[in-house]
Amino acid sequence: MTQGDDELESLVRKRIRALRVAQGWSLEELARRASVSQSTLSRIENGQRRLALDQLVTLARALDTTLDQLVETASDDIVTSPVIDGAHGTMRWAMKAEPGTTVVRQRLTEPPPDNPARMRAHPGREWLVVLSGTAILMLGHGRYRLETNQAAEFPTMLPHAIGAERGPCEVLGIFDREARRSHQRAESD
Repeated sequence: MTQGDDELESLVRKRIRALRVAQGWSLEELARRASVSQSTLSRIENGQRRLALDQLVTLARALDTTLDQLVETASDDIVTSPVIDGAHGTMRWAMKAEPGTTVVRQRLTEPPPDNPARMRAHPGREWLVVLSGTAILMLGHGRYRLETNQAAEFPTMLPHAIGAERGPCEVLGIFDREARRSHQRAESD
């Protein structure tokens, strides 16, 4: 086994313990959920027993995570800078852990359109939080007022539009791949 393998194994052991503790579970509770003995689990966490793939799969399921998440190594790209689009007043960050997902920060100064024909509908999901000010979300036939720190999540197949109420507001939106593609097409039109 190489030093890299030892480091990965140590990381996985720490994650197993951290996830167990975060759930508020004792060794006994996780052992019961994973159908392994408490002593086996203790030896796994303490490095006194080799990690076996079948046990990792079972432990990942019991901890409500995936094997990929349990064994993934840290990326060197921890800090990323945004792509700034001055023409549309946005900053964009791609999410490496979720390819196709984009985070957008936008300053809104105009109210949402009065004309329902100007609302968009497209495949995907969006999530947004108001960072400052008050936003108005037009969604289907509904009108939702979102204050600072309030969030909304919705399927984008519902016609929707967002704007500011009585002055500028800033929103942070998270778009899945389909929603982001639709927004990029709309911005280029």
